[in-house]
Amino acid sequence: MCRTNIWIEDDEGEKIAKNIAAFTGVPLGSNPGQVPIFDGRLPDGSRVNGTLPPVSPDGPTLTIRKFIEDPFTIINLIKFGTMNLRLAAMMWVWIEGLGAKPANFVIAGGTGSGKTTTLNVLGMYIPWDKRLLTVEDTAELAVYHDHWLRMETRPARPDGTTEINMDDCLKSSLRMRPDRIIVGEVRGPEAATLLTAMNTGHDGSFGSLHANTAAETVNRLINPPMKVPSIMLSGLDLIIIQARIHHGGKTKRVITEVAEVAGMEGDKPRLNAIWKFNPQTGQVEETGIPSKLRENICKAAGITPADFENNVIQRMDILKGLVDRDINDIQTVTKVFQGFYATR
Repeated sequence: MCRTNIWIEDDEGEKIAKNIAAFTGVPLGSNPGQVPIFDGRLPDGSRVNGTLPPVSPDGPTLTIRKFIEDPFTIINLIKFGTMNLRLAAMMWVWIEGLGAKPANFVIAGGTGSGKTTTLNVLGMYIPWDKRLLTVEDTAELAVYHDHWLRMETRPARPDGTTEINMDDCLKSSLRMRPDRIIVGEVRGPEAATLLTAMNTGHDGSFGSLHANTAAETVNRLINPPMKVPSIMLSGLDLIIIQARIHHGGKTKRVITEVAEVAGMEGDKPRLNAIWKFNPQTGQVEETGIPSKLRENICKAAGITPADFENNVIQRMDILKGLVDRDINDIQTVTKVFQGFYATR
């Protein structure tokens, strides 16, 4: 935060907000046919939000969230302590699925926990021979991928422009023959559509939502407004929880839990926490609970658990080499991943 000596009067601030809103095609204002609040994306990809009185009674507001030109990669998250080398390598295997059974998962966390950044980072593991499709309210993801299609919602407007919501986009995306689907910020009926896709052969799909624990994630999914039938959660392999915590006098974003959906107990899914954050060590650690996902990947790929472990170790070595050499730019890191796939 930085206090400045620049002061903008309300009428001048309103003009600036209206001019910027024009970039997003929203008629900002208080007259008929205009709206007093808007949210959108600027030409450079930045997210912008603005409000006018009476929505903001103390005067107009304008917030612009700019994104770094070179997005974070898995190497950055390892260095930040968001995850360790082994979990990063394990996620690589889960998302690739060893060419046989890529995992379906959701990343959950509170506001500002970094789940969208992690979602973006994990998308870099997707092989380039797979058709990737992303659906978002406002396009934020920046995946460096050779075959990437983006869809973005559109709000209704006073001039009669109809709304195109997340569910509309997701249903349309399923007709585009995607191999992988990423949904940013699941909030409503699109959750059921995403779980339907997971249950009907779209393995390797994932999304993000607001929740603080794996159990809370399940409760949010099965209750309104998402209202996903409990039986459909069997198509979900993992729930990854990320949080912003205070540890060792510092604030950092860490993965605090990785839970598997390991079957049903009555009308609710059974959750096994296979990774948990240890406050004493400041690291996310394996719990030792047997992994059903590992078993499913081994069965689909026709390999043994020892082969699975060798794959994890091999990827740990690649990631460690990038960390040691301080290579973290998105193009180089992604090319290393795709080069690995090409030589297999």
